[in-house]
Amino acid sequence: MSTGRTFTDWKSRGVSAADTIAAVASGNTVFVHGACATPAPLIDALCARRDLEKVKLYHLHTAGPAPFAERGREKEFRSVSLFTGAPLRQAIAEDRADFVPIFLSDIPGLFLSGAVKLDVAILQVSPPDAHGLCSLGTSCDAAKAASETAKIIIAEINEQMPRTHGNNVLPFDRIHAFVATDRPLVEHHVEPETSVEARIGDLVAGLVEDGSTLQMGIGGIPDAALARMHNKRDLGIHTEMFSDRVVDLVESGAVTNRHKAVGSGRIVTSFINGTRRLFDFVHDNPLVAFYPCDWTNDTSVIRKNPKVVAINSAIQIDLTGQVCADSIGHRIFSGIGGQMDFIRGAALSRGGKPIIALPSTAAGGKISRLVVQLNAGAGVVTTRGHVHWVVTEYGAVNLHGKSLRERGEALISIAHPDFRAELARDLTQARHFIPSPPKS
Repeated sequence: MSTGRTFTDWKSRGVSAADTIAAVASGNTVFVHGACATPAPLIDALCARRDLEKVKLYHLHTAGPAPFAERGREKEFRSVSLFTGAPLRQAIAEDRADFVPIFLSDIPGLFLSGAVKLDVAILQVSPPDAHGLCSLGTSCDAAKAASETAKIIIAEINEQMPRTHGNNVLPFDRIHAFVATDRPLVEHHVEPETSVEARIGDLVAGLVEDGSTLQMGIGGIPDAALARMHNKRDLGIHTEMFSDRVVDLVESGAVTNRHKAVGSGRIVTSFINGTRRLFDFVHDNPLVAFYPCDWTNDTSVIRKNPKVVAINSAIQIDLTGQVCADSIGHRIFSGIGGQMDFIRGAALSRGGKPIIALPSTAAGGKISRLVVQLNAGAGVVTTRGHVHWVVTEYGAVNLHGKSLRERGEALISIAHPDFRAELARDLTQARHFIPSPPKS
């Protein structure tokens, strides 16, 4: 049945990046699409303007340079990271940008509830289809909520942005102005694994049973674990994000999504981060479904799947099990993200296994990541009450149900051997300073 409309000439309505960004005014609150969907031409055009002041930019981690956070632009722009990355770390440390500690599952609610009222959403989307629908492409996450609540939507419509399936469409008619581009997305390539990552990958993969539903982050340890699961059967994927290693598992036959209760037969995600191979894999692939992160990361949804294995990383863990994953001391490194969402969701899943995996040391082996107490200013992302499995290259221990003493002993057993005696001594001394209850 014909709708009587055609969108084949959509490019004729495009304007320059400068004209597109003209919709942003001083004092606006703006959402900026992130990760591989970062709309670089529009960011460059925004920062080329010199007539703006007090523009607040909300975003998750962005790819490429962040000129809006450069020194000297403080009166014009204020970046607010809901999860940060390399381009913003220095600006946050120098108080030229802000950071919001928040669960990934709660971010869309900021916009949907009106707690953060968006004037403009700057997005990168795929071209409109025959129905006049664009796709949010590689990043649905909080962009869907931004697209539904912003007064004005401006976009980069990129012919190389994958058209992805799920709850992530944007009607072409909702776009106020756009620039048409045909450029490659920013790629994230897998780094060669280290011997430590390989050993941790072996241990993590050993905890994964056939029929498990996987959530994993990005980085060397999740990649190493996924690379060792090709002999598994009927794995499922329900995650906030995934990268190229999942494509390998699909092609090997290890991932079938057959036993999932939510999204049976389909990979469910909120965003992706990887290479052109990954972008090609998700393009117009009905077996991959993108949803907003308030749904993918909802513990009541996660727990419905069987044997959820959540694989997450950490910067530091103290000997009671408190996990710091967002900062190095007071210095913000990343964010809370979805770690707590999936650690708890996996714990509630039938047969689930929440896993925190990390190298035992940092700084070339000079510093233990397992410590008696976290560094001053370190943020507790996952509480000791939520932690179950902890894995280093020296072993895997399950802290669930263990006392403080048992936890300390278990974690020391998987610390680097060079630090075990020191940790045991410091733990004993620390316990001596715990005050006794007052006598009645």
